[in-house]
Amino acid sequence: MRGEAHPEVEYVVEADRAERAYGTFDEALIYAFSVAMSAGKARIDVLVYGEEGADAFGGSEAVEEYREDPEASVFRRFEIEVRDLGRVP
Repeated sequence: MRGEAHPEVEYVVEADRAERAYGTFDEALIYAFSVAMSAGKARIDVLVYGEEGADAFGGSEAVEEYREDPEASVFRRFEIEVRDLGRVP
Protein backbone atom coordinates (compact mmCIF):
# COMPACT_ATOMS: atom_id res chain seq x y z
CA MET A 1 0.00 0.00 0.00
CA ARG A 2 2.19 2.74 -1.24
CA GLY A 3 1.22 6.40 -1.13
CA GLU A 4 1.45 7.16 -4.84
CA ALA A 5 -1.37 6.81 -7.33
CA HIS A 6 -1.42 4.05 -9.96
CA PRO A 7 -3.76 3.96 -12.97
CA GLU A 8 -4.78 0.34 -12.21
CA VAL A 9 -5.73 0.99 -8.57
CA GLU A 10 -8.71 2.91 -7.25
CA TYR A 11 -9.85 3.46 -3.68
CA VAL A 12 -13.60 3.87 -3.24
CA VAL A 13 -15.04 5.19 0.01
CA GLU A 14 -18.62 4.26 0.76
CA ALA A 15 -20.45 6.10 3.46
CA ASP A 16 -24.16 6.58 3.91
CA ARG A 17 -24.97 5.00 0.50
CA ALA A 18 -22.70 7.42 -1.38
CA GLU A 19 -19.40 6.54 -3.04
CA ARG A 20 -16.34 8.65 -3.77
CA ALA A 21 -13.27 7.42 -5.67
CA TYR A 22 -9.69 8.43 -4.88
CA GLY A 23 -6.36 7.80 -6.55
CA THR A 24 -4.37 7.13 -3.38
CA PHE A 25 -5.02 5.22 -0.20
CA ASP A 26 -4.03 8.25 1.88
CA GLU A 27 -6.70 10.44 0.25
CA ALA A 28 -9.34 7.74 0.74
CA LEU A 29 -8.30 7.17 4.34
CA ILE A 30 -8.52 10.86 5.23
CA TYR A 31 -12.03 11.10 3.81
CA ALA A 32 -13.16 7.78 5.30
CA PHE A 33 -11.90 8.73 8.74
CA SER A 34 -13.67 12.09 8.66
CA VAL A 35 -16.91 10.38 7.59
CA ALA A 36 -16.52 7.74 10.31
CA MET A 37 -15.99 10.48 12.90
CA SER A 38 -19.47 11.82 12.15
CA ALA A 39 -21.35 8.73 10.95
CA GLY A 40 -19.59 6.11 13.04
CA LYS A 41 -18.53 3.90 10.14
CA ALA A 42 -17.08 4.08 6.63
CA ARG A 43 -15.70 1.56 4.16
CA ILE A 44 -12.77 1.67 1.72
CA ASP A 45 -12.88 -0.74 -1.22
CA VAL A 46 -9.63 -1.26 -3.11
CA LEU A 47 -10.27 -1.90 -6.80
CA VAL A 48 -7.38 -3.39 -8.77
CA TYR A 49 -7.59 -3.59 -12.56
CA GLY A 50 -4.44 -5.55 -13.42
CA GLU A 51 -1.27 -7.23 -12.22
CA GLU A 52 0.68 -3.97 -12.28
CA GLY A 53 -1.95 -2.42 -10.05
CA ALA A 54 -1.78 -5.38 -7.67
CA ASP A 55 2.00 -5.00 -7.51
CA ALA A 56 1.68 -1.27 -6.82
CA PHE A 57 -0.84 -1.98 -4.06
CA GLY A 58 0.84 -4.84 -2.25
CA GLY A 59 3.87 -6.23 -4.04
CA SER A 60 4.40 -9.78 -5.28
CA GLU A 61 2.01 -11.35 -2.75
CA ALA A 62 -0.78 -9.11 -4.01
CA VAL A 63 0.03 -10.11 -7.60
CA GLU A 64 -0.39 -13.78 -6.66
CA GLU A 65 -3.67 -12.96 -4.92
CA TYR A 66 -4.84 -11.08 -8.02
CA ARG A 67 -3.98 -14.03 -10.28
CA GLU A 68 -6.15 -16.32 -8.12
CA ASP A 69 -9.26 -14.27 -8.92
CA PRO A 70 -8.70 -11.44 -11.42
CA GLU A 71 -12.45 -10.94 -11.82
CA ALA A 72 -13.10 -10.09 -8.16
CA SER A 73 -15.06 -6.88 -7.93
CA VAL A 74 -13.24 -5.74 -4.75
CA PHE A 75 -9.60 -6.65 -4.22
CA ARG A 76 -9.54 -5.62 -0.56
CA ARG A 77 -12.10 -4.06 1.78
CA PHE A 78 -11.36 -2.02 4.89
CA GLU A 79 -14.02 -0.94 7.35
CA ILE A 80 -13.32 1.98 9.63
CA GLU A 81 -15.36 2.35 12.77
CA VAL A 82 -15.03 5.24 15.17
CA ARG A 83 -16.61 5.20 18.61
CA ASP A 84 -16.51 8.23 20.85
CA LEU A 85 -15.68 6.86 24.27
CA GLY A 86 -16.02 10.22 25.91
CA ARG A 87 -13.59 11.92 28.17
CA VAL A 88 -10.96 9.83 29.88
CA PRO A 89 -9.91 11.13 33.29
